[in-house]
Amino acid sequence: MSHAIHFRFWAIPGLLFGATMWGLIWYPYRLLQDAGAGGVATSFLTFLIPLALTLACTWRHLLTARAHVRWLSVLGLAAGWANMAFVVAVIEGEVMRVVLLFYLAPMWTVFFARTLLGEKLTRWGWAIMLCSFAGALVMLWPADGGLPLPANRAEWMALSAGVSFALANVVTRKIDEADYWAKALVVWAGVCVVAGFAAMFVAQPFAFLATVDRHTLLILLGVGLCTGAMTLAVQYGLSHTLANQASIIFLFELVVAALSSWWLVNEVLNVQEWIGAAMIIAGSLFSGHLEKPPALEKSHAL
Repeated sequence: MSHAIHFRFWAIPGLLFGATMWGLIWYPYRLLQDAGAGGVATSFLTFLIPLALTLACTWRHLLTARAHVRWLSVLGLAAGWANMAFVVAVIEGEVMRVVLLFYLAPMWTVFFARTLLGEKLTRWGWAIMLCSFAGALVMLWPADGGLPLPANRAEWMALSAGVSFALANVVTRKIDEADYWAKALVVWAGVCVVAGFAAMFVAQPFAFLATVDRHTLLILLGVGLCTGAMTLAVQYGLSHTLANQASIIFLFELVVAALSSWWLVNEVLNVQEWIGAAMIIAGSLFSGHLEKPPALEKSHAL
């Protein structure tokens, strides 16, 4: 087996691992919330764990990417908000609605790619973007009338997380020369910075640490290790997988999220939400055709 084939062989399992973990990790975050740890605090701590454990051995990767320090800073802040907002959203909201609103990201990618990369949308791409947008309207349309807008803070956070993910995605394309270790370190640090700043506006966000029990600490450590592992796995997978293939693989997260939310907390979408969901999934499924020329989609660092 050649070196390149070996890389490709592990790329797909890496993406599947990342998609599976993001479809499941909402549950231990909710357990931490029940133990008194809010989404902002747990975001900070769970991303601090892989950063603290690896920085001493991997900081040299940042030196190799220092020519891109400005765009790495943008990547860190965008990915930081995307991850923190997603965590807060899945703690407070309905899991599937949150995940589907997040998966509007391919639509937002169009605007950032046009601005930062000069990529133009094809006619087929316009149709795909319209399908995703229409799916969101169908899913959000209130039964009693009114505007089809997110219904609560969790859904607004999910929507903003998708926008930030799209920005991080495009910035990652722009700094393709930086290796996946450097990007992973920047993502972890970015979440710590964003969540640390947000914690300043939360009353006693880390007060739970004074009375935390061993069970909660083990959950916190486990989530931190899983977060670090899936960030690396996704960055590695995206470095060796074409965009069209990666987009399809990432949709596995929706399957995992649907099954886990039904099994663990008995959340079920109604018919209207399923129709909107199908339209959003269709848009994500064909998102590799959004721009011309097609480019590698490089980031699901969340």
